[in-house]
Amino acid sequence: MLILKLLIAHVLGDFVLQPNKWVKHKEKKKWASKYLYIHTVIHALLLLIFLGFQVQYLWTIVMISISHLIIDSIKLLKPLKNNRVLFFADQIAHLMVIGLVVKQWNSLTFDVKSIVTEQNLLLVLALLLLTSVTSIVLKVVFSVWNKEIEEVSKEDSSLKNAGKYIGILERLFVFAFVVLNQWQAIGFLLAAKSVFRFGDLTKAKDRKLTEYILVGTLLSFGIAILIGLTYQYLIF
Repeated sequence: MLILKLLIAHVLGDFVLQPNKWVKHKEKKKWASKYLYIHTVIHALLLLIFLGFQVQYLWTIVMISISHLIIDSIKLLKPLKNNRVLFFADQIAHLMVIGLVVKQWNSLTFDVKSIVTEQNLLLVLALLLLTSVTSIVLKVVFSVWNKEIEEVSKEDSSLKNAGKYIGILERLFVFAFVVLNQWQAIGFLLAAKSVFRFGDLTKAKDRKLTEYILVGTLLSFGIAILIGLTYQYLIF
């Protein structure tokens, strides 16, 4: 219960009650920005509300609020150049503080053996196969048609690496559907992708692009289904 209250307070303070205007002002003014401190006060007030204004939680509220101010202040220094990595590092730091607080209150014990199980290791292996390994395998398989596809799609603009990430996401979805025995959802996903790619297929002047998309989709789905079935077989 405590961790849920702390997480809700964090989400409300960091995402719902922090306008983009405040974020830009903090990035520009750094520690001189009034919104840095208003943001911290809002977090403290939210914690007070969710923890029922109980005196026993006073130290918890102070610790989380001050740590939030420190983490946000460090973030403003931009120790990492990549904003995406910086954003996730910032959120992980906040969640780690919340985790430490919950551990202190509930005397939680962390046992590595309970996490490093055969089933979890198989899941990690499956996820690695579905993401990095399959992406490389498909890239190698399709390298034989690189020149032909480049000629067909050279006038078509698309987001960098978008196809790669779409493939990874669809394989993860298919894997989850197989493990959950929701085979009808795989058909729905395949139909949905076909609808979205229909424009590409009808506008293609060369049937090579159509064949390329179909082969890629079938291979991607097939590999995901195979990995999902293998995972199911091994854990049961």
